[in-house]
Amino acid sequence: MAAAVLFSKEVLQDRDNIFQGSIKDSKLLSSSKREELFLKISKFAKIATSSISHHKIDEVNILEATKLAMRDAVLGLNIKPGLVLIDGNITLDLDFKQISIPGGDRTCFSISAASIIAKVTRDRFMVNINSKYDSYNFIQNKGYGTKEHMELLRLHGPSLIHRKTFAPLKNMLSQE
Repeated sequence: MAAAVLFSKEVLQDRDNIFQGSIKDSKLLSSSKREELFLKISKFAKIATSSISHHKIDEVNILEATKLAMRDAVLGLNIKPGLVLIDGNITLDLDFKQISIPGGDRTCFSISAASIIAKVTRDRFMVNINSKYDSYNFIQNKGYGTKEHMELLRLHGPSLIHRKTFAPLKNMLSQE
């Protein structure tokens, strides 16, 4: 899952008043704070998200799939941005000016906002599919490699949506 966020110049200039310094790396925020900020970012920015299927991730690898999702999210804005700020040390297959910012989700306002949109969107998806795959408790672990999730994978084996190239799962399957 990736997200692109486009703020107007006016919002960027007034961001401290609007967001009161609360925009930061999504991993540093509680789920309730991310949900609150998701709504606020959605109100003040144009946003687009893109997800890549587990099949495609297994086919091309997680980095290439991430780049595809990021590119598709930017294109989903339906506006040619003057500059694309990218989280990480990568470039995207786009004809737009780009700046790569390693650790950008911790240091760049717009990238942090995009990380919040992407994480909330992904977490909501995982909660929604829990009814189909309730043996994995996606409501709680959201499919991240938590101790509980790994135990459930050992107990039930992978579901149809698990990435076969996810290293812990790949190792688990090779030991069987």
